[in-house]
Amino acid sequence: MSTTCALCRRVVPDERIDDPQVVQEHHLRPEERASSPTVLLCRPCHKQIHAVFSNDELRDEYDTIASLRAANRLQAYLEWIRNTRKLDIQVENGDRTRSG
Repeated sequence: MSTTCALCRRVVPDERIDDPQVVQEHHLRPEERASSPTVLLCRPCHKQIHAVFSNDELRDEYDTIASLRAANRLQAYLEWIRNTRKLDIQVENGDRTRSG
């Protein structure tokens, strides 16, 4: 069954679902995995979120899919990813990531 990424809203085709990491569960409240709501994201979106935001930022400011979609730091990425079929990307962690 195909899956739609909650962030970019691209549909991951059925034939790509056989890759177990192409769709990933994202915890909206990092470090609270047991109680955190989750969303399904394509691998590029999940990688990009964790490259751009620290866990503190995700927990405190971006703990909903709506807040992530509206984040200024993701706008150029979302515009680009929505127009590609890529399901794997290279990302560089920013200065903010994994801190705190």
